[in-house]
Amino acid sequence: MTWETYTIFAVTTLVVCLTPGPAALLVVAQGISNGFRRSYWAIAGIALGNAAYFALSATGIAALILANSTLFSIIKWIGVAYLFYLGLAAIRSKSSALTVTADSAHAVRGPRAFWQALVVELSNPKALLYFVALLPQFIDPAKPLGLQLLVFGVTCLALDGFAYGIYAWLGSKAQRFSANASFVRNSNRLSGSLLLAVGVMMATLKRAVH
Repeated sequence: MTWETYTIFAVTTLVVCLTPGPAALLVVAQGISNGFRRSYWAIAGIALGNAAYFALSATGIAALILANSTLFSIIKWIGVAYLFYLGLAAIRSKSSALTVTADSAHAVRGPRAFWQALVVELSNPKALLYFVALLPQFIDPAKPLGLQLLVFGVTCLALDGFAYGIYAWLGSKAQRFSANASFVRNSNRLSGSLLLAVGVMMATLKRAVH
């Protein structure tokens, strides 16, 4: 692995991490409801989900999942259903890690936020597609495979923390508006609508491997 290869991998992964999606919406909501520091429970859940998909890709299991139409469809439709559930919950302002609330006592945080964030990330088969498509392009078969995977894996985790930390920080800056009932209601309706839209797009997701 050359420095040029590593830099391209890191920049590409960072851009993907910064691209808004369900995980970013969740972290922003956590930042608004719980503040910057407490948002790291959710960020850790997202990072663990990505680490799991990275490990599957590194071992070749992800490619088998994508090649199996039935298994891929099961993962996809579970993800679609969960995003619709979270979207409707946000629109109705029901308690979840994606719901903005002005009452800190009712905000989802800690281990519960961690597990909801993990499920959100694992429910997104795009992560499978991303790692299967990206990772092999940067592997040098002439160099030790284990070391390369370790470096790439640690880099992914670090970039996850950095990128979603930015979203948590942005959310925390809007925390002062959470006392405004209209702001909370409109924020939840917006995030819920976006989640429903992502769920619809995910329903049309096709396998990259045929």
